[in-house]
Amino acid sequence: MPPLANKRILLGVTGGIAAYKSAEIIRRLQDVGANVRVVMTHAATQFITPLTMQALSGNPVHLELLDTDAEAAMGHIELARWADVILVAPASADFIAKLTNGEGGDLLSALCLASRSPLAIAPAMNQGMWRNASTQHNIEQLRGRGINIFGPAEGSQACGDVGPGRMSEPEDIAELTADLFETGTLAGKKVIITAGPTREAIDPVRYISNHSSGKMGYALAEAAAEAGAETILISGPVSLTSPDRVKTIAVTSAQEMYDAALAEADGCQLFIASAAVADYRPVQVSEQKIKKAADSLTIEMVKNPDIVSAVAALQNRPFTVGFAAETATVEQGLELHARGKLERKNLDLVIANDVSDRTIGFNSDDNAVLVVEMKSSEAIPKINKSILARQLIAKIAAMIPN
Repeated sequence: MPPLANKRILLGVTGGIAAYKSAEIIRRLQDVGANVRVVMTHAATQFITPLTMQALSGNPVHLELLDTDAEAAMGHIELARWADVILVAPASADFIAKLTNGEGGDLLSALCLASRSPLAIAPAMNQGMWRNASTQHNIEQLRGRGINIFGPAEGSQACGDVGPGRMSEPEDIAELTADLFETGTLAGKKVIITAGPTREAIDPVRYISNHSSGKMGYALAEAAAEAGAETILISGPVSLTSPDRVKTIAVTSAQEMYDAALAEADGCQLFIASAAVADYRPVQVSEQKIKKAADSLTIEMVKNPDIVSAVAALQNRPFTVGFAAETATVEQGLELHARGKLERKNLDLVIANDVSDRTIGFNSDDNAVLVVEMKSSEAIPKINKSILARQLIAKIAAMIPN
């Protein structure tokens, strides 16, 4: 089954004896990385409890269309937007009829109406109900609207009948659900990205830092998650919201970023060092605020650990990408500086840009970069950082050994 890392599946459960199989569907989807939330109809709760589904999914179960507490946490429209796919399993004959007619009187049917995500149903009912002309008409109507129909299978039914209408097995439903997604270019891979500046304390109120906003690193983390990666973002102090579906580790100093990067590096296939890490830190940090007295102040500095070099030197090293923030144009030797960093630090790729250009780089929403490999380079003209991040992730993903 294709991996479903970072994929969000909303599982709808309707009333029927096959509802007990929904618990196994949750497990099957989670085994390949999916995040599952459950919506149940009132009839479904007569066959399997919301508590069971909550325990298995790890998320609250949604039951009511008009629930003040639920709306305050994750309203039904927000829930519809949250889902990458809505899967209804089992889908009863009654629910199928409501769906065909566009009814929205309960939470599950309202979500199906409100969502723009792909919708799949796994019918489950008595063989006579399945064969009924009304049900068959409804199924054809739904197929014509692009709704995916999983099953049903044939076999013995709870009522004692034998024939079509039995819900497909959980593993088959999970497989068909996974097939609805295009496999991400980084699916199944662990990616670590550093972002933002570091702050090196002088005393309790002063520090040394730089102008990095973290925007490029955050855009890369979002693009990596979209590509299916298990994404870990190690971020210095920034005023940005953590990207969705990304584990964010907040740090302050270069040493903290170094420690976090090495702690997370095990099993990592891709490491992107986009943070603007301070090269030096004060040897001594005053415990009290330094008072303004003399006309000058001398602070002795010591070199910080080199994070990207340390990662590139690991025995089971990931594909390692460095960033080079330079104040030189291409004509002034930008590629030469980047290639020097590539060779000196044993990197696979260096992404360089001229931060002296205030329309790109630090604090800007745009960037223009030079992507430098050992034997070649590629210039990417000025473009929005989010679009650039997707292009870079696609390029890097194609270079990583399987």
